[in-house]
Amino acid sequence: MTTTADTAGLVGAGADRVDGPSKVTGAAQYPADFGLENLAHAVLVQSTVAAGRIRRLATERAEAAPGVLAVITHRNAPRLARAQGGLGLGPPPPLQDDRVVHHGQHIAVVVAQTLEQAAAAARLVQADYEAAEPLLDLDDPRAERVENASGRDVSRGDVAAGLTAAEVVVAATYTTPVQTNNPLGLFASIAYWDGDLLTVHDSTQGPVFTRAALAAAFGLPETAVRVLAPFVGGAFGAGLRTWPHVVLAALAARVAGRPVKLVLSRAQMFTSVGYRPPTVQHLKVGARRTGELVAIDHEGIEPTALEDDFAESLTRGTAVLYDCPNLSGRTRQVRLNVACPTWMRGPGEAPGVFALECALDELASELGIDPVELRLRNYAEIHPQTSRPWSSKALRACYEQGAERFGWTRRTPEPRSMRHGRFLVGYGMASAYYGYVQAPCQATASLGLDGVAVVRSAATDIGPGTYTVMTQVAASTLGLPMERIRFELGDTTMPPAPLQGGSGLTAALGSAVHAACRRLLQAFVELAADNPQSPLHGCSVQDVTAADGRISVVHAASPAPAETYTAILARHGLAELSADGASARRTDLDAEPGIFAAKFAEVQVDPDLGLIRVTRFVAAVDGGRILNAKTAASQIIGGTVGGIGMALLEETVSDPGTGRIANATFGDYLVAVNADVPDIDVIFVGEPDPINPIGVKGIGEVAIVGVAPAIANAVFHATGRRIRSLPITAERLL
Repeated sequence: MTTTADTAGLVGAGADRVDGPSKVTGAAQYPADFGLENLAHAVLVQSTVAAGRIRRLATERAEAAPGVLAVITHRNAPRLARAQGGLGLGPPPPLQDDRVVHHGQHIAVVVAQTLEQAAAAARLVQADYEAAEPLLDLDDPRAERVENASGRDVSRGDVAAGLTAAEVVVAATYTTPVQTNNPLGLFASIAYWDGDLLTVHDSTQGPVFTRAALAAAFGLPETAVRVLAPFVGGAFGAGLRTWPHVVLAALAARVAGRPVKLVLSRAQMFTSVGYRPPTVQHLKVGARRTGELVAIDHEGIEPTALEDDFAESLTRGTAVLYDCPNLSGRTRQVRLNVACPTWMRGPGEAPGVFALECALDELASELGIDPVELRLRNYAEIHPQTSRPWSSKALRACYEQGAERFGWTRRTPEPRSMRHGRFLVGYGMASAYYGYVQAPCQATASLGLDGVAVVRSAATDIGPGTYTVMTQVAASTLGLPMERIRFELGDTTMPPAPLQGGSGLTAALGSAVHAACRRLLQAFVELAADNPQSPLHGCSVQDVTAADGRISVVHAASPAPAETYTAILARHGLAELSADGASARRTDLDAEPGIFAAKFAEVQVDPDLGLIRVTRFVAAVDGGRILNAKTAASQIIGGTVGGIGMALLEETVSDPGTGRIANATFGDYLVAVNADVPDIDVIFVGEPDPINPIGVKGIGEVAIVGVAPAIANAVFHATGRRIRSLPITAERLL
C-alpha cells in the first residue's frame, strides 16, 4: 500500500467536470456521432411472436427497394460463435436459425444507403410464423426452474429452529416489476472492416469486453478488433453486455462492404439491451421482543431468458447487513420466453434490499421499536457470513449523522400521526449495502516537453465523472495543475481496464492511474538523480515532493532544491518519459470490503387522492475517500432520482398473453422528472478504505439501494397502508 503522504493530496475538492465544455458545446462525439465516408445504415426487423419458428420470411420486396444494399436473415447469415458467458459478454448470436424465443427478437437486418431507405425497406419484410404457446408466467409448470441461479446462495445456523424460537415473526411477500434501463442516449454501433480488421464505435461500458465478444463471434484474434467508446450517453448497466445488435452492425458492415451505422429506436431499447427482471420475494424475519434478530429466511424468484446465463443475487445484502445467527438467502430463476435481462443500477441489492428493509420496518412497527434503533441493535460489527472484519465500515455513523441531519427525532411513531396542512406526512428510512469488486486494471502515463501529462486507459465514462476524477488523481500525484493533464479513455488500443459497473472502476482505474503517475515521477527523479548538474542529484522518490510542475527536495533548507519536468527532459535531450501502472484488489488484508449508506425519506400523501410526493431526502454514505465531492454528490443524487422512479413510477408492462411490451415509450414508461424530485441532502462519512491504494469505494450502485424502501416505509408511516409491491401508485394506495 502507498503511504499516507502518497495519497493525502488525493482528497478532492469539488472540481468541475473537465469534459463538461466539450459536452455542452457538442464537441464530444458519442458512438452515433462519427461520420464516415460511404456510411450505410442498418435497421432491425423484430419478431411479433414470443415463441415458435419462422415458417416463411418474405424479403423480396425489401431487397428490391430503393437504396437497399442487403437484407440479412437466418437464411443467409454466416455462422457466428457465441462468446463465453458472463459479465460483459453477450446473449446467443443472432440470426443463426429459424427459432423465436422472445417477442421483439431480431429476425432480420436491412442495410441501405440512407436511414430512411433502410427503415422503409424493413417495413416490407414479412414474416409468417409457426407460433407456439409462450412461457410467460413464473408459475407456469412447464418452465424450467434454476436453483442457486447466481451461485451466491448463503446460509448459516438453523433458520427453521430460529424461526420457531423467535418471539415475533414477520412473514410477507414483496414484488418488484420489470424496470427498463432508459438512458437518454439511444444505443448505437458503427462498424467498419479493413480486410480482417474490425473497428466498432459502441455504447459500451467495457470496450475490452466488447472486443472479446466480437472477436469470439467472428473467429478473430482480439488484436484484430478495435472498440471505441470515448463518450457514452448513459448506460446504468445496459452497456455491460455485448448485445446482438452490436454483432449485427459488424456483420452488416462485412456483408455490405462499407461502414454501417445501427441505432436502436426507443422501443427497441426495451427489447434489445436488457432490463431489471421482476422479482417475487418471500421473507420471514424472526426476533426477540427486545429487537434482536434470531432468524431471516429470504427467497427471491425472478425470470430469465431461455438461453442465457445472466443471474443476480437478490439476497447478497440480506446476508451481511445485520448480525443474525440463523439465515438462509436463496435466489432461483424461471426460464421464460422473455428477452435477456441484465444488470441495472444496484443489481440484486436494489430489489433485494427493498424487500429486506420493508420487512425490518414491519418488524419495528410490530415491536414498537424505532426503526433506526432496531438496526443499531442488530449492527454487524464484523462480516456476519465470514466472521472477518470489514476493511472499513461507517454505517453506524451513517445512521447517526443521517438521522440528525434529517431531523428523525421529530418523527412520532404512530402511523397517520403527522400532517402538513391537509396532507399526511411520513418519515421512513432504510439501510443500504453494495459489495463491490475491484478488478485488475492498467494505465499508462507520459509527460513531454510541452509540460502536459497524457494518461490513458481503455475504460469508459458513462457519466459519473471518470474523466474528471482521473485527471485529479494524475494531477495530484504528479504535482501538476489539472489543465496540464489530458486523460484519455474509451479505446481498446490503450491499456486494458475493467467495466464501468459494479462500483469498482474508480478504485481499479484510480489505483492504476496513481501507480502509473507515481512511477512516472520516479522515472524523472531517477533521471535527475544520476546527473550531478541537477538540483535533485542523489535523490530518491522518497526524498521529493511534486507541486506546480516542479519536483522539490523535502526537508531541505529554504529555498528547497527543485527542478521542472521539462528542464529534466531538455537536459537529457528527451522528448518525453513514460511509465505504466497496474492495480488489483489487495489480497494481504484479512478483511471484507463493503459500501454502506443510510437513507431517510419524507413523503406527503394526499389522503383523498392517494398522490404521493417525496418532499425531503437525506442520504448518508460511507464512500471511503471521496476524490471529488461535487461529482460524488451528483452520483448519489442521480441514484436517488432513480430510486424515486423505482419506488413510485417505473414499471415495464407486457401483455400477459403475447409478451409484447405495451409501454415502450417515454410517454408511457414513467421516470422521475424535476417535479418529482425534492432537494436531496448528501452526507459523506467514513475514512479511506485500505482495500485499495487510494482508499476509495465506488458509490454508483449504493446510490439507488435503499431509496425505494425508505420511501415505502415513509408511505406506511404517513398512511398506515403497507404496500409491498412496486411501484407504489395512487391506485394501489387507495
